[in-house]
Amino acid sequence: MTAMQISLAEANAFVIKHHRHHDAMWGHKFSIGDYEGGQLVGVAIVGRPVGRKLDDGKTMEVTRLCTDGTRNACSFLYSAAAREAKRRGYEKIITYILQSENVVSLRASNWMLEAAKCGKPSWDGPRYRSRHEQEQMTLFPKKTPPPEYKQRWARVLGGKHE
Repeated sequence: MTAMQISLAEANAFVIKHHRHHDAMWGHKFSIGDYEGGQLVGVAIVGRPVGRKLDDGKTMEVTRLCTDGTRNACSFLYSAAAREAKRRGYEKIITYILQSENVVSLRASNWMLEAAKCGKPSWDGPRYRSRHEQEQMTLFPKKTPPPEYKQRWARVLGGKHE
């Protein structure tokens, strides 16, 4: 496997094609492509933390991680994202996964569970509905995440878990 920085457009095209429940991202600090035999098999999109309380200038967030199912690609990308964030001077990197998702890749790449229950199970409250038409708006127009809580995983960069 080979990690290479790729454009957001290229990473988003892969996410749109392969991600089970999320669409493209609007922005990023960097994106990494995982290549095997010259073929793109996975991507990681990394940016500022979405949660404003975690956006301290020292933390990055893997906002999308997507593979085509290639063995070990997820843990390879989590490790590559952490290395690049550290190289850029960040102290910590985080990501969120659904509670139902497998954590083997995160554990294999030395990430630690930071919060077992985060976010909201769904985004269909009145805040996201039009006042005039009472139609439900969505943050995910094409794909909808399952209605469940998330877990926050983190890796301290340069610390004892590195």
